[in-house]
Amino acid sequence: MQKMIKGANIGLAALSENVGSVVMSLGWSSPTGEGDADVSVLLLDGNGKVRGDADFCFYNNPVVGNGSVQLLGKTPTSDGDEDRISFDLDAVPAEVEQIVVAASRYGGARFGDLDDLRLTLADGSGDSLVQFSVEDAGAVSACVFGELYRRDGAWKFRAVGQGYASGLAGLATDFGVDIDDDAEAEAEAVVGAGAEPGKEPDGPRGGLVDEPDGQAGSPAAVPAPRAPEPAPTAPAGIVRTPSEEPKPRARTRTARKKVTLPRTEKKTLAENDSWRTARLFPLSALKNDRERETRATSVLLSVMTQVPEFGRRLTAGFGAPAGRMETFTEVSLPHGDSPRRPDGVIRVERAGKLWTALVETKTNGNALKPDQVQAYMDIAARRGYEAVITLSNDVALDGTPLVDVRIDSRRKHKVALWHLSWAEVAHQAQMLIRHEGVGNASHAWLLRELLHYLQHEHSGCHGFQNMGAAWVPVRKAIDDETLSQGDPRATEVIESWERLVRQVCLGLGGELGHKVLPVQRAKRGTDPRARRATLADQLCSQGRLHSELRIEGTPGILAITADLRTRKLRTSIEVPTTEGGYPLSRAKRLIRQLAAAPADLHIETLVEGGTGPRGTLERLRPEPADILPKDGAEISGFRLSLFKGMGNGRGNAETGFIRSVDEAVDRFHTHVIAHLETRGTRRPAAEPAEAR
Repeated sequence: MQKMIKGANIGLAALSENVGSVVMSLGWSSPTGEGDADVSVLLLDGNGKVRGDADFCFYNNPVVGNGSVQLLGKTPTSDGDEDRISFDLDAVPAEVEQIVVAASRYGGARFGDLDDLRLTLADGSGDSLVQFSVEDAGAVSACVFGELYRRDGAWKFRAVGQGYASGLAGLATDFGVDIDDDAEAEAEAVVGAGAEPGKEPDGPRGGLVDEPDGQAGSPAAVPAPRAPEPAPTAPAGIVRTPSEEPKPRARTRTARKKVTLPRTEKKTLAENDSWRTARLFPLSALKNDRERETRATSVLLSVMTQVPEFGRRLTAGFGAPAGRMETFTEVSLPHGDSPRRPDGVIRVERAGKLWTALVETKTNGNALKPDQVQAYMDIAARRGYEAVITLSNDVALDGTPLVDVRIDSRRKHKVALWHLSWAEVAHQAQMLIRHEGVGNASHAWLLRELLHYLQHEHSGCHGFQNMGAAWVPVRKAIDDETLSQGDPRATEVIESWERLVRQVCLGLGGELGHKVLPVQRAKRGTDPRARRATLADQLCSQGRLHSELRIEGTPGILAITADLRTRKLRTSIEVPTTEGGYPLSRAKRLIRQLAAAPADLHIETLVEGGTGPRGTLERLRPEPADILPKDGAEISGFRLSLFKGMGNGRGNAETGFIRSVDEAVDRFHTHVIAHLETRGTRRPAAEPAEAR
């Protein structure tokens, strides 16, 4: 992997033969685990400007360039979060000369508050090619991490690391995106005092000038500042390139202009409940695991081909290009004395080139078999295929492979091994049909049928379902106080807990349409295995499992604690108080927000250096003053908590532990968090008018 410094550039072809499709990752961490940023990508023409709204890729417009650029969303890592972006460089429109990759913060936050700002670039097989660390980001709310650009028909990468004190609005404007007056005003409010009126941002603005080709790791010419352009005279909201004349303001429309399904279905015409709706994918005939695997694979792969948005979303992260997709099942491939039949094959054709992945599927909690996966890896390598994709109810973790396979280093052709959970498949279907939309009503209906299939009890595609063989022995050992530090069974339970939490994030995020991620508070650079070993030792000494979730648009972090000694689940959130006003007014405001919350909700006052009075919502409703400190201590916030009994099963029974965690998080968010005021939450300040 090539490590680069600010300003350096390198040709991608010199790093790998498989750079037709690449994946770029932007990562960071924070001491509190609460730092966050949003990624944006701008496609620029030869003049260093976007051609229109369609060339500005951000969280409300995640796919641009005819599908050649796609935001894949956030992935939790051992020490923070990582945003992934897929680039099908062979499919980027010919008019696009530069692709700028940036990130922005909101609510007055600065990149200087984050640690380990980094960019990595991987080829189509998943091998890391480039790593670039952004040093001394400073008090800026937007930052250009790097760019891809064409040179003599080939793609190159440049490490930029340039900050923008004027935020996303200033960055977008410099590259030709015209911002509405009201959006620009809000952007300034979000950025705060970071950029004074008329003052240039920290570092050069505008497009990034080209420098002579140089060796990777050697400094290139510093991007030169662009001369300030005259203020636009056309009505706000118009996106124009330098060659276009001002035109009347176009009719604004929402970014979610595509088809989504209503939250509630129409009234049924059935005479009674015994009449069952005809389904495209029936489940009544499923009798065994083999039939479930065959049906689930065929259903999923067929929907991927018929709904291009869905198929592209699932395969982009695996290095597949944006092109015509065909899928197959039960394909016979020669292997030794007897042929092998993978559950599925995905082929994507782009400009006469084929990308191929073999698919191995498991349902109903069945584990992947290493010998099967190894055989498919060998077949793929011999036949020049690009990837093997495993699909099961399990959830992959950083540093803990689901299947150990041998890679023959003597082979020139590399095969990537990827894993996809059924929970991730359901999450992506939910995001499209409920929040982001698809091309037409037929596509939305197909995704609804797929989602109904996946969520049916007979499909076997329910996601992570079992806490593993170590779960019951560890719980008994905690009861008996015989669990000692270093016990490998405790580490197994920690890994199962982490898988469960990630699945909870996928489910909740799909319901809300927001980013939901586990918070990692480990020190920067901690190895995932070492971190899990530390958490396992804490489990042995404290008897508790603990995780935190960051939900976009909420006033705090949702904490989940499972006390294995008391058999209690605790869900909680710390809500900071607003500035100004009397303490009693703050308490009354909180109680009013919680009018529909459960009566057994626990409220605890937070003061500097500790906690103050506490009580249930039922007791505090008539007397909010009871929550105020008697000594007049300054209130910093309130902690809200709900408690629930844990299920005792392994996860398959109705009262299972996994089901208990799902229900606890859902209840807490629905009845508590959803009713809290979120002051200072952002609107998409730099959202183009045509995208709204």
